[in-house]
Amino acid sequence: MKPLEMLLKNAARSQKKIVLSEGADPRAVQAAIEARKQGIAQIVLVGDEKAIMSQFAISGATPDEGVEIHDPASSPLVEELAQIFHEHRKQKGISLEEATEATHKPHIYAALLVKTGRADGTVGGAIATTADIVRAAIQVIGPKPGSKLVSSFFLMLFCKEHHTKKGAHVFADSGLVVAPSAEEMAQIAIDSANSLSTLTGETPRVAMLSFSTRGSADHDKVSKVVTATDLAKQADPTLTIDGELQFDAAFVPHVAAAKASDSPLAGDANVFVFPNLESGNIAYKIAQRLGGAVAIGPILQGLDKPANDLSRGCDAEDILHMIAVTAAQADANQ
Repeated sequence: MKPLEMLLKNAARSQKKIVLSEGADPRAVQAAIEARKQGIAQIVLVGDEKAIMSQFAISGATPDEGVEIHDPASSPLVEELAQIFHEHRKQKGISLEEATEATHKPHIYAALLVKTGRADGTVGGAIATTADIVRAAIQVIGPKPGSKLVSSFFLMLFCKEHHTKKGAHVFADSGLVVAPSAEEMAQIAIDSANSLSTLTGETPRVAMLSFSTRGSADHDKVSKVVTATDLAKQADPTLTIDGELQFDAAFVPHVAAAKASDSPLAGDANVFVFPNLESGNIAYKIAQRLGGAVAIGPILQGLDKPANDLSRGCDAEDILHMIAVTAAQADANQ
């Protein structure tokens, strides 16, 4: 079974309730219709109720019993959710009035539904910026207990005939942490390995990427990757990980044999941790646009409950895939 088919099938089995914070956007409505058609998840659409219903009418559909519509402008939950948000943020100086005003914002309202257990995860970013979506997730849902870092990754699916290696791979961090320290890079590696296992059931094989392989270049940026690899090994001795490696030494077996013959990855990594956001973001877009890979993300990791971002260039199918990913993360949380 292809990774995407497996992801959708697993989501359908778990039947989680996922909130789309931009519920009036036609792409979100189309994704909701398709999610219900395929039985992938229960859906909550947050936004102006009239605008949402108008989009359903344009699509020639009506919300079924698995779809809820919440309009923050008139929702009876606003007062309760605002009180909760105020209690959660009052140490930061937010007043009840400010909390109430914030709760009327769809992405804050959606995150509060997840925080209070009324939903299992939230997805947004088709309209809002990454900064708005991530800020709401961190301020409302918060990091997982013990987590020091919220980072992101793209689930890259190579399933086309021309792909020499087919399957699911993780590219991290390709969407959030701009310049991770060695300690942060190590945490991204561990979290990304767990994310691959959660979403695919595969055993992670982690490559810590650089422009150098095993000391072929001498530079502080190479040293950072070496240190990050050592820290990740210390934190999780069971993890199959190697670095510093160039991408070809991590992905192509015969190159690995020539450049890093003793590497435990043997050119067969499925988790790629980039040294900075520039390289990670460029790499995923090249793989997607030139290589024809399906790119799902940015997917957030390190949160107490799932909240995920979308590209503003996304389509309804991208949102559908993110619904399935968010449901899988919620299922793993339990």
